[in-house]
Formats: sequence, C-alpha cells, structure tokens
Amino acid sequence: MLFSSQIFFFYFLPVALLGYYIAPRSWRHLVLTAFSYLFYGWANPLFALIMFTTTALNYLFGLVIANDAVNVLSSLKTSHPLPALPAGDITAAALNVPRSRRQRFALISSVFVSLAALGFFKYFNFAIDTYNDALQLVGATSHQWHNLLRVTLPLGISFYTFQAMSYTIDVYRGQARAITRFIDFACYVSMFPQLVAGPIIRFQEIERQLRERVLTLTKFSRGVAFVSFGLAKKILLANSCGKIADTCFNAASLDTVDAWFGAIAYAFQIYFDFSAYSDMAIGLGLMLGFVFPKNFDSPYLSKSITEFWHRWHISLSTWLRDYLYFSLGGNRKSNTRTYVNLAMVMLLGGLWHGASWNFVIWGGIHGGVLIFERLQGKESAYRTLPNWLRTFITFIIVTLAWVFFRAPDIHSAVTYIGSMFGQGTPGAASYLISGILYSPYAVLALVSAAAITWTAPQTWELTRKIGPGKATLCIGLLAISLIVMSTQSFNPFIYFIF
Repeated sequence: MLFSSQIFFFYFLPVALLGYYIAPRSWRHLVLTAFSYLFYGWANPLFALIMFTTTALNYLFGLVIANDAVNVLSSLKTSHPLPALPAGDITAAALNVPRSRRQRFALISSVFVSLAALGFFKYFNFAIDTYNDALQLVGATSHQWHNLLRVTLPLGISFYTFQAMSYTIDVYRGQARAITRFIDFACYVSMFPQLVAGPIIRFQEIERQLRERVLTLTKFSRGVAFVSFGLAKKILLANSCGKIADTCFNAASLDTVDAWFGAIAYAFQIYFDFSAYSDMAIGLGLMLGFVFPKNFDSPYLSKSITEFWHRWHISLSTWLRDYLYFSLGGNRKSNTRTYVNLAMVMLLGGLWHGASWNFVIWGGIHGGVLIFERLQGKESAYRTLPNWLRTFITFIIVTLAWVFFRAPDIHSAVTYIGSMFGQGTPGAASYLISGILYSPYAVLALVSAAAITWTAPQTWELTRKIGPGKATLCIGLLAISLIVMSTQSFNPFIYFIF
C-alpha cells in the first residue's frame, strides 16, 4: 500500500488513527501492530509471515542476550560490589563485563538469520542470473540453471531487517534494554509509517518512546504539516520529474542536452520521492506520538561527497557507519585499512539498495570519491573553489552516479553517460522527444524542483512552528495534492522496492 494512494488516505489512515486513539493505552501497541501488518500484507499476505518470523527470532535472541547479562551481573555481585542501578537497567554495567558464549552465539545467530533471510529473498535471483551469465561468457551454457524457482522480493525487507538487527546489537552492546513484551517489539519492527521505505529507526533511538510517550495537539499538527509537505513534494514534484526521467531513460537515443535534462530530472525525482516518503513517515509517527529522526538535510547543498553522505538518507548512512564501518575498524587503524573499510561499506551499501551490478558500481563511485576526498583531507580539493562551484561539482558527480542507479543494466548506463558527453547517435526520433521534454509543464516542474532544492527551507524547519499562515498553506497543499493524486496514473515510489 502506497502513502500516495486513495485507499491509504481516505480509508486506511482514518480508521487506523481512530482505532489507535480510542484504544486503551495498554492496547495501543497491539492495535498499531495489527494495522501495520494489514498495511504490509495488503499486497501479499506471505510478506507479513516473513516479517513475523524475522521479528519472533530476533525477539528471542534479544531475550537470551539480556537474560545472560542479568546472570553475569548477578554472579559478579557476589564477588565484587557493583554500583546501584535503576530497576531493570542493566545496560550501564553490561558495558563493563565480558559477554558470555551464549550471548555471543545469540548475537551471531540474530545477524546470521537476518542477513540470510535478506540475502535469500533479495539476492537469490541475482546470484542465479550472475552464475548463468558467467557460464555464457565461457560457452558452458549447458550447465546453466533455468528451472530453479524465482523468488519474489518482499517489500521493505531491507529496512525492517536492519531495524531488527539494530535491536539485538544494541542490547548486546549494552546501549539499550531488551523488550520483555513481544507485542512491543513487533510494534517497533512493523510500525507502518516507516515500514517499507524508512527511515531506518534504530532501537536505541526509540526504546524510551516504546515505554512511554505523549500524544499532544502540537505533535499532531506538526505531523499533519509533515504529511502535507511530503505529499506535495511527491505528487507535484517527484512524479512530474519522474515522467521526464522515464522519457529520457527509455529513449533509444538522445542528444547531449536531452540526456543531461533527463539525468537531472531523475536526480530531483529520487530526492523528492524519497524525502517525501520520509517526511510523511515522520509526520505519521508524530500523529501517533513518536518522534523519528531526520532522514534528509538538504543533500544537494553539499560541497563534497563526504558532506553529501552526512545529509542524504541519514538513517542508512549512520547505520552503516555505526554497525558496519566501526565494526570493521573504521579509521582507527592504518590509512590503507580505512580506505578499504570505506570501499567495503559503500559497495555493500550499493548492494543493499538492489540486487544488480549497477548498484554496486553506484556504491563504488561514491566510495571512490570518498577515498579521494579523505586522501585530500576530506574536502581540501574543493576548498580553493567558491562555495557555489563546490556545490555544483558535487551535484554533477552525484547526478552521474544516479545514472547507474536508474539504468536497467550496465550497458544502458554506459550508453546514457556517453550521450551526456556527446557520444550518442541521436536519430530523427530525438526531435520528438525534445518536443515532449521541453513542454511548459515539464520545464516548470524542473525549474520548481531546482528552486525548492537550493533555496527553500527544509520541511523539518518549516514545521517547527505552525501559525495561521503555515496552517493555511498546509491545508491548501494537501487539498491540491489529493486532487492531483486522484487524477494521476503515474505514481511510482522508487524506494518502495528496496
């Protein structure tokens, strides 16, 4: 179920909010979990079963880790006095005691089960296709596997898998307390606002809110504002830019200007598409009493790729930093090891986005530039240039990398980039494409997207204080967006499939 759909806005959301508000406080997690499973299983009920299995196993592993921590602390108290801790709060002391074999086994099992499920459902088809392609290259087509099952990718599995893993890791590290009630943990993993496209909510960020939170009119009104701005970004900007991008990337040939027009349109589409979803997720969370972290911070204002990854998909970049990059050693070892760690994190981050070599190349481009910037002192190569030029260069690098993200295969991506640099062979049909691309509506959409990207304040800042003027603007944008949404046939969500 998409946020930008009539069934969500006019049926699911009102019923879900009403059921949540009228439920007794002790029942709210159960009600929210039930609606979240309905939301997730709408396309395919089997997806909900897979998520439930992942949830149940990680819940059990978390209990093993926590119970063993209690046992270890109890044994230590008999021989060494420990400072008094609040009831049930074992995390502070757990950081200072060795982990037991059972705790380590539970953590390893949690990570293995989670990654195995993610790997099977997301990369099985990719592995078989890669195997068959390799055999075709060496002329051994008789050994190809064509009769194996094809696996359907469950929506949002990358997001909720990372969330479930963060729970057991945080509990193991002593950074959070384990959840004793299963329904509370199921609510955390399945919460529909951020279930299928993030932001990735780490357990330590929401642990206290799962125990206690307050529903206020201020939160609700700010949540409505987030949803209004998010839906407007999605319907009025992302979808319009997406039509331009699809026209260009589906064309057989393009001239240089058209190719750049399409690539820039896709850069705006993916930004407004994904940041819109994050805005709506944050807004819906506020309407339920939860405060989710910011996921975008005007990334196209970045003056380097290093800065870009501090601003783009912040929940993913910080997750990879804290749970993968630091675990590999981060920058605490030699410079060479630091560069290897950066490359590995970005390559795996690219592969996380999708089972395709295009995503690996996309991650490799970003990883390569990050390494280059670190070699130069992170951004010293940019410091001699004016700020606007540094921002422009960074945007061009990001846009070129987006081509691999959008193109269906490597050959198409290379061909498209060739067209961007005058190596294409545009035919007569390219004149027809130009007529479509430069219609007043398309140009207005792209110009509006650029103006908002580089001059408008962020949704996070716009919604801090809601006065009569902003309230009127939000209601107007929401009404216009809903009207346009009901007439649009082109309404994809790029990150919905990740």
